[in-house]
Amino acid sequence: MAKDHVGHNEIAQFAKDRVNLPPDWASDYRAQAARLREKLKIYLAEHPDFTLRKMLLSGSLAKGTALRSLNDIDVAVYISGSDVPQDISALMDYLAEKLRAAFPNFSPDQVQPKTYCVTVSFRGSGLDVDVVPILYSGDPDWYGDLVSQEDGSFLETCIPRHLEFIRTRKQKQETHFAQVIRLIKFWVKKMKTENANFRFKSFMVELIMAKLLDEGKVFSDYPEGLQHFFTYLAKSDLSELVSFEDYYSKSKIPTFSNPVRIIDPVNPKNNAAKLYTRAQADLIIEAAIDAGDAIDAALAATTKEKTVYYWQKVFGSTFNV
Repeated sequence: MAKDHVGHNEIAQFAKDRVNLPPDWASDYRAQAARLREKLKIYLAEHPDFTLRKMLLSGSLAKGTALRSLNDIDVAVYISGSDVPQDISALMDYLAEKLRAAFPNFSPDQVQPKTYCVTVSFRGSGLDVDVVPILYSGDPDWYGDLVSQEDGSFLETCIPRHLEFIRTRKQKQETHFAQVIRLIKFWVKKMKTENANFRFKSFMVELIMAKLLDEGKVFSDYPEGLQHFFTYLAKSDLSELVSFEDYYSKSKIPTFSNPVRIIDPVNPKNNAAKLYTRAQADLIIEAAIDAGDAIDAALAATTKEKTVYYWQKVFGSTFNV
């Protein structure tokens, strides 16, 4: 049987060797973010006019879904005050000015305002920290407005609840839920290198996986767990509503006319897939069908050579056992 050649254990080993961010790297990256936080704390003690209320590691590193290829860290900073600009470009310049003051030894090009964040570049490690400002108005659950990466508009979010949403699901299937997410993100990365028109953001992957887990799917066998995901995409045609009731009832979700509707679990008014066209959704579905067929063929193959060949269709030429 093909599982004698490639089964759960072999996929797990591939993930460890090629997909996952090594634990020691993750520790170093978190320590780097912590050093940034400490620098800001010192600056804040000396400059109480900069009303930074909270600073949180966010993104894939915080969620435990980062890939080995991670090259930047997301840090959310909650800021408030009458002097904080409401214009997006001015807000980024404002935050960059504060960060440059907090890091006087950095050259100006190491602190660069971008469209939705300010990037702080650490030359020693070569790693960038994307500092994402969130305009905060005192909400006790830490809701605030950040700049959307997709269209540059302000978007209500809640970083602590986003992290909690993933954490509660990781606790239901320790190790495996996050691992299958990382494997799928690795597949997405491969698809993007093969097709410049392919889009499938990590947040959407996480939410679809959360839906499958909530429906009782088990991810402890990685070939089967991957097939749960690819089969869902093929059967749903990405046409059904994906939503959750952790922090609001479904009655709060407005009617969306977008072809893909995957609703932010902390903000019912935010369709995370609002900018995806039907053509882009079809590319995802076609790729998922191909990946699912390749896994089926791998599991049915009678030789190790054929089995590896089909798994390489999913994960690329770096896959080997």
